[in-house]
Amino acid sequence: MITTPGLPQYGAAIVVGLIALLSLKEVFSASEKWNKYLNNSFNMAIIPLFFSFVAIVAFNVAAIIFV
Repeated sequence: MITTPGLPQYGAAIVVGLIALLSLKEVFSASEKWNKYLNNSFNMAIIPLFFSFVAIVAFNVAAIIFV
């Protein structure tokens, strides 16, 4: 079995983490404890995962188109 190095091998973990963080952010935003510092903390974790997700999608689309 041949695997490509880089992001695609961690794709499932990235997607699960991104969905979990987005869900937690949505739930906590309805709480009375929500503030701008908590929002910034969630964004610091979500943004890199989102960029990784976009890179994985682009890689898979390129693999389908060019193979």
